[in-house]
Amino acid sequence: MSVLSRPWLWSWLAAAAAFSLTLGLTSGRGAGELGYAALSFGAFAAIVGLGQMLVITLGPGNVDLSIPATMTLAATLALKAMGSDPGTAFLGLVIALAVGFGTGVANYALIFLLRLPPIIATLAASLIYQSLAIWSNRGLRIKPPAGLADFATGRFLGLPNVAWVGLALAILVWIVLERSVWGRWLLATGQNLRVARLAGVPVELVRASTYISVAVFASLAGYLLASFSGGAALNMGQEYLLMSIAVVVIGGSSIAGGNSNVPGVWGAALFMFLVVSMLNSYGAGAGVRNVLTGTIIIAIVIAASSRRART
Repeated sequence: MSVLSRPWLWSWLAAAAAFSLTLGLTSGRGAGELGYAALSFGAFAAIVGLGQMLVITLGPGNVDLSIPATMTLAATLALKAMGSDPGTAFLGLVIALAVGFGTGVANYALIFLLRLPPIIATLAASLIYQSLAIWSNRGLRIKPPAGLADFATGRFLGLPNVAWVGLALAILVWIVLERSVWGRWLLATGQNLRVARLAGVPVELVRASTYISVAVFASLAGYLLASFSGGAALNMGQEYLLMSIAVVVIGGSSIAGGNSNVPGVWGAALFMFLVVSMLNSYGAGAGVRNVLTGTIIIAIVIAASSRRART
């Protein structure tokens, strides 16, 4: 397969084009700052996108709409447990990941036991998670411990620490998908669930672990985002609902399932941030950004469908 035929390439080319256009608005000034900001904020979209990618790989109808609420709940409970005390960053991380594990189990229980479509189950569950976050927060904005905040906003070898975390997770997901038995099971399930079951693939185990994985990724993103921004806000995960789906689709993963694209998720995450930056430079509001994001997703879905029809 040639480089030009690889789906992930187009998201990176789009990110490069958006970077160039954004710099054009400032006559080339601030290239380093723009690149650093793209890596910082793109990392959060990449982390939740990697989880959403795994769920979408399961096949049509599989999507997790509880990502924003899971991020908020995990961040809120983690910060409340840490209470800004030094040396509690690990405790907060454990709590955040435990919240992600619990919400993932709850989501799959609704899907499996009640036979609810994933889109309905995760949407309904998100209302419960968001209510729990509101109840536990009660208007308080607790700051993260100073050391944790320094890590989240710091850099290593010139790159943001959160970007290194996102890169490490991307490599881990790629290795699991390409080199592990579980990765082959996931792809087989997404390509044809019935055939995978007849071939001896533990389909329900794969589905359960996938929904748990996306929730754990969302909780980690929430923990890091709250540490990065100085506290947990009740609407902190709102923009990542559409974003988590957008980076998967734009990144070249198949919405029909059975195929995933790890490098494309990172390229799409950078592209989406740069598009938002460009629109902000023109003074566009949140409504315009959402319309443009939806238009991009629709265009890519149509293009992908047309390509499959030709082949």
